Amino acid sequence: DLFHRLNVIRVHLPPLRERREDIPRLARYFLQVAARELGVEAKILHPETETALTRLHWSGNVRQLENTCRWLTVMAAGQEVLIQDLPPELFETATPDSPVQSLPDSWATLLAQWADRALRSGHQNLLSEAQPEMERTLLTTALRHTQGHKQEAARLLGWGRNTLTRKLKELGME
Repeated sequence: DLFHRLNVIRVHLPPLRERREDIPRLARYFLQVAARELGVEAKILHPETETALTRLHWSGNVRQLENTCRWLTVMAAGQEVLIQDLPPELFETATPDSPVQSLPDSWATLLAQWADRALRSGHQNLLSEAQPEMERTLLTTALRHTQGHKQEAARLLGWGRNTLTRKLKELGME
């Protein structure tokens, strides 16, 4: 009888991992709610943290996101939540196709996990796959840091200007 009383209107709500575009907005909301409950100022998410959150699996769905935001309200060191502030257990449930650069903290550990998954699924020649991605990430970050000044970006990377120019061309980043 209870089932039939409650089953008047059916609402299909897909899991959080199928509506990733909702994650940043929900996270901001949960951070505000947690801050209000604790009587503290609400934390804000760094853009890279938002991106990382959208790439996680969220096996615990919205409740896991809510609990993570409560945890961050108490445990994150600063007012802005950085990737390294996220609880490490979130990354144990990352999907196999989660890009390495979206995950924080110990990039060597994450690279090892990526390599392990790739080798288990039969990939070979991992270096030729990983090296361009690593170089692309470093180039993008250095250029953003120097506001696009190539010579300064090359210096930050320990390269000459010609090497940077060649790498940009090789990686299709010109």
